[in-house]
Amino acid sequence: MQEILQETAKFLIGSIPTALLFMVVVVAYQFLVQGPLSAALQRRRELTEGAMEEARQAIFHAEARAAEYAEKLREARIAAHKMREQRLKQLHSERDAALERARKAASAKVSEAKTTVEGEVAAARNSISASAGDLASLAVRVVLPQGAGGSL
Repeated sequence: MQEILQETAKFLIGSIPTALLFMVVVVAYQFLVQGPLSAALQRRRELTEGAMEEARQAIFHAEARAAEYAEKLREARIAAHKMREQRLKQLHSERDAALERARKAASAKVSEAKTTVEGEVAAARNSISASAGDLASLAVRVVLPQGAGGSL
C-alpha cells in the first residue's frame, strides 16, 4: 500500500505544473476572452434596449402627432362647415333682400299702373260725359227730321 501511496504522490506532484498551467489558462481566459465578451454582450444588450426604448418613444410621439393632426383636421372640417353655413345664410339673406326689392318694385309699378289706368278711366268718362250731349243731339237729328226737331 505504501507503494500505491508513493505512486499517487508522484502523480500528484507531477500534476502540480499541469494544475498551475490550467489555472493560468483559466485566468487568462477570464481576462482575455470572457471579460471582453461579457462586456460586448452587455453593451449590445444596452444598445438594443436603448434602441427599443427610442423606437417606443418614436411610436408614442407619432401617435401623439397623428392624434393632433386628426384633431386639427376635425376642427378644420367644423370651421369649413360653419363657413359654409354662414355663406348659405348670407346668400339666403341676399336672395330674400333681392326678392323683397323686386316685390316692392313690382308693387310700385302696379300702383303706378293702377293710378295711370284710373286716370285714363276718369279721362275716358269725362270724355264720354262731354261727348254724350253731342252724341244725343246728333242722334236726335239723325232720327228726327229737321223740321220735326223744332216742334218738340
